[in-house]
Amino acid sequence: MSENLNYFRQNRLPHIWCPGCGHGTVTGALTRALAKLGIDKNNVVVVSGIGCSSRAPGYLDFDTLHTAHGRALAFATGIKLSKPSLKVIVLTGDGDCTAIGGNHFIHAARRNIDITTIVMNNSIYGMTSGQYSPMTPTGMLGTTAPYGNVERPFDFVKLAIASGATFVGRSTTYHVQLLGDLIEKALLHKGFSVVESIGGCPTYYGRKNKIGGAVEMFEWQKDNAVNIKAAAAMPKEKLDGKFLIGEFHNEEAPEFTSQYIELIEKVQRKFDDFKGGVRECAQNSD
Repeated sequence: MSENLNYFRQNRLPHIWCPGCGHGTVTGALTRALAKLGIDKNNVVVVSGIGCSSRAPGYLDFDTLHTAHGRALAFATGIKLSKPSLKVIVLTGDGDCTAIGGNHFIHAARRNIDITTIVMNNSIYGMTSGQYSPMTPTGMLGTTAPYGNVERPFDFVKLAIASGATFVGRSTTYHVQLLGDLIEKALLHKGFSVVESIGGCPTYYGRKNKIGGAVEMFEWQKDNAVNIKAAAAMPKEKLDGKFLIGEFHNEEAPEFTSQYIELIEKVQRKFDDFKGGVRECAQNSD
């Protein structure tokens, strides 16, 4: 941790996440990626909404914003447009991003604005007592689904790609090396980049669904995640009940901030030409 300790507000540690929560693992993977890439913390802004995942910016020694529920990407968009040189990172949860913040997510992806969004998906609203989220698997229990969730969850990777994100990856908090590699690629990508991290919530999701504690949840991730590269060579029946991890999508496309700056410059040139024409007419009339 020594190489990334500089990125933490050490007077805020230790953190208050529950034992076995994956959010600390994701936060550590992010800071290690930033350290490896040598990104100056003075050029980084981290934005969050509300939820367990959104506590992360409080521990990070960057310029940080802890914003309203679901609005992290709206705030991040404003930051990126006002200071395009900044590396803007959004840390969000499955409920924060895909429920109340779902509309902001699809439009940030559609615009392809240069923001890195890391989604900590623990399949439940952990901070507010275990309500089910749009990422809770069908049939699983929550405080607002005491007899089982009847809704289908989003496939977040498909949602991100369909919405226009130009880099999309998924890992788990068990597969830490892959998680770090995907975050590095996302940080380097020019455009809207998304990394989904599937983690565990032993306190609410694990206990409510009698899955077990942190160890059992890590074992589930290990046993059920299949790398997309390996999956390409596997028969379909071997993938039943599994989920894919890895890099799913990486393309180049026009980035919103750059296009916006070009538009402003174009309008400014037209305005300058107009003023020049008016000045010339005034001089000729004299």
